[in-house]
Amino acid sequence: MNKILLLLFFVSIASFAQDTEEEKLKEKARIASTNLTWEGNKDLSENDFVSAEVDYRKAISKSGENSTAPYNLGNAYYNNETYSEAFGRFKQAGEAATAKEDKHKAYHNMGNVFMKQKAYEKAVEAYKEALRNNPKDEETRYNLALAKELLKKEQDEQNKNDENKDNQDNKDQKDNKDQDKKDEGDNKEDQKDKDDSDKKDQGDEGDKGDEEKEDNKEGDGDKKEEEQKKPEQGDQPKDQDPQQQQQQPRPNQLSKQQIQNLLEAMQNEEKKVQEKIDAKKVKGAKVKNEKDW
Repeated sequence: MNKILLLLFFVSIASFAQDTEEEKLKEKARIASTNLTWEGNKDLSENDFVSAEVDYRKAISKSGENSTAPYNLGNAYYNNETYSEAFGRFKQAGEAATAKEDKHKAYHNMGNVFMKQKAYEKAVEAYKEALRNNPKDEETRYNLALAKELLKKEQDEQNKNDENKDNQDNKDQKDNKDQDKKDEGDNKEDQKDKDDSDKKDQGDEGDKGDEEKEDNKEGDGDKKEEEQKKPEQGDQPKDQDPQQQQQQPRPNQLSKQQIQNLLEAMQNEEKKVQEKIDAKKVKGAKVKNEKDW
């Protein structure tokens, strides 16, 4: 029993010694981190941003409990308008901070980064978290009110844009419907015009057919009249020379030679008649020949 107690005693002493050693190492790291932070502050005051950034990064790597180094590095990024890097360092400072005042400052500056990025909704939440750690800070309260006002303005403009877009969409839909109705009406009108044109063409074809029939009737009548006027073979003038009959042209179309031939034929006809009269020497009046011109 005494051996067991003695063993536990030695274990406790060893554990205490180990804890003490770890605390010593942590304290040493905190001191180194603080010194590097101080060096970073000095470089930054001398406008040596590059050296200050190196010192702050070393300080952060030495101790995760140091919230000042990331906070100061975040301010350096913020002043150089590198807002994304600044936000990351302020967030790191807020998580590392144990004192409410340190948390308040970290979240306040996160709100400032969101304001620069016009992310007003996120800025409102950051300022609210800052006020939870320090409700009495008037600057944070003012920034929160400003962020709320800008957020409301942004939402109102968005709602107005959405409403205008909806109105435009409704107008476009109405215009499309009106255009569809107009196109449908135009198509109906075009179809009606086409039907009327087809009917007209059919009517013209019918009139043309009637005209052709009428022309055929008139042609048949002219043909019949011409046939009636045409003398039959048995109605040839007596004693007319068959050869002269075949060569006889239509009226008003006689050439000089035809007229000469006709006169000679008439003279021959008169001569034959005279010879017959002389030969018969019968009593009675002279026969007057009818000349068929």
